[in-house]
Amino acid sequence: MIMSKLTVEDFKRMLRNALKNITERADEFSRLDAVLGDGDHGTAITQAMSVIVQDAEKGTEFKSMLNDMGFNVMLAISGSTSTLLGGFFLGMSDHAEGTELDAAAVKKMFAGGLAGVEKQTKAKPGDKTMMDALVPAVEAMQAVEGNDVKALFVAAAEAALKGAEATKQMQAKFGRARNYGERSVGSADSGATSWACMFQSFAEAL
Repeated sequence: MIMSKLTVEDFKRMLRNALKNITERADEFSRLDAVLGDGDHGTAITQAMSVIVQDAEKGTEFKSMLNDMGFNVMLAISGSTSTLLGGFFLGMSDHAEGTELDAAAVKKMFAGGLAGVEKQTKAKPGDKTMMDALVPAVEAMQAVEGNDVKALFVAAAEAALKGAEATKQMQAKFGRARNYGERSVGSADSGATSWACMFQSFAEAL
């Protein structure tokens, strides 16, 4: 069955599912982060998503809901994880109106989300960061033809997963991880893995 609209309630369900799955895999994300970073990514993204879901529950329409989610996670929690997630949802809020979105509007909203993250980081695909999952996910969405909203998220989830998997072969060029040079090759990036989990959770919830 074609899903022609994404409602605010659908989106809340997607976020709740993302929080559940991210919480369940928090230890895995922290273990990956411990290889090259300070080992707290699982905790950081779980805390950030908890604030995001809490704010989303109060939302009645996309623009103000996304705006509140983005601002409040940045205010409530310091650190790069919440800054990037905040940028993502604030960027989305610039490109979303009303209480339901068709496929074209969903594409626009997620492209806005990516633009919001790009304001917060200079990282690009290939640098072994969460951008290796986010950029392919948003690009895959844009490439889907037709008006089935669910198909957008299925394509995004697949692309994000592939992108996260590809970070295993990359040398880190950002953050603390870049100090490891060639030793950073061989394990997946924690941020790319957690963002891929988020996109998988979105698709699964629909």
